[in-house]
Amino acid sequence: MRKLRMDQIKPGMKLARSVYSSSRQVLLNSGVILNERYIKKLKELSVPALYIHDVLTPELEVDDVITDETRLNAICNVKKILNKEIDNNISQNIIIPSEVLGSINDIMDDLFSNKNIMVNLSDIRSTDDYVFGHSVNVCVLALITGMAMGYDKTRLHKLAIGAMLHDVGKIKVPQVILNKPGKLTAEEFDVIKNHSQWGYKILRGNMNISATSCVAAYQHHERYNGQGYPQGLSGSQIHEFAQIVGLVDMYDAITADRVYRKAFFPHEAFEMIAGSGDYLFSYEIVKAFLDHVAAYPAGTIVQLNTGEIAVVMETEKGMALSPRVKVLYDSNGRNYKKPMDLHLIEFTDKMIIKVMEEDEIDTIRNNMA
Repeated sequence: MRKLRMDQIKPGMKLARSVYSSSRQVLLNSGVILNERYIKKLKELSVPALYIHDVLTPELEVDDVITDETRLNAICNVKKILNKEIDNNISQNIIIPSEVLGSINDIMDDLFSNKNIMVNLSDIRSTDDYVFGHSVNVCVLALITGMAMGYDKTRLHKLAIGAMLHDVGKIKVPQVILNKPGKLTAEEFDVIKNHSQWGYKILRGNMNISATSCVAAYQHHERYNGQGYPQGLSGSQIHEFAQIVGLVDMYDAITADRVYRKAFFPHEAFEMIAGSGDYLFSYEIVKAFLDHVAAYPAGTIVQLNTGEIAVVMETEKGMALSPRVKVLYDSNGRNYKKPMDLHLIEFTDKMIIKVMEEDEIDTIRNNMA
């Protein structure tokens, strides 16, 4: 299975993962053969990408780090909060429903039952539902990072609340600004920047939410070098929870399609985050996070420095740049009758140098047909 943007989807392709709305409605089931009508409708619903079965990866199935049920329930519960429209002048007394905290427990249970957590999948979310899926993803990624740093369950739960609700202050930001397809004006950006302070006040009004969870929301746009907001804090002045949430917030944002730009590829996002240690975020946090993220997710078609073409099959913890691959073609474009399984960490003379473009992959697929 591979992830393709909607402009790369063609009739006759087979869907590898079901597509859902943020209200848990099944839009299309896994296994459906896509036709022009389905593709047109998904585009109308602003679905940005799909996972499809592909002749290059016929046996490859990739699981999410949490179940579809857990993710969908969490998205639905977050939506109940973030869909509120409130007047800037009303009281900050907004009660966070218990269902949100229940979703956090479900996410934690899923992650604790997953012994070898590696982030290989990005969830498929429409541009209209971006903020809901983003909130859940930030929670999941923050928990994975906290677990890697040895947090106990109490600290993890507090971190997860701050992560899940880090953007709750955006309910006070006008939709015309939140959903603007172009560049924000300086005045509009100043309004957006208020969301962290608004979120802090909203969360502080809930007795069942800890002060550290609130601080995670308040400081998640602060940066290690002192160039963040709202206070311009630096280094250890920024709470560790906030640094974790800020890092995974950035990663999830740059790997998702937005109304104003296409998503960065996972290996590009990996490199950007890798270069942020002790600059935007603590190096310790960056390392803990990246140890559990695949730079080249399973199903990625890559070229090795030898000229060979391979598909990524699996990435082990801490080995993001040296995954296990299946080599399909030699340097002359001839397919191997028996593809070779290689774990790149065992071959110092082999490395990934390129992620293949879709037109190049089409050529390979046609040669295999």
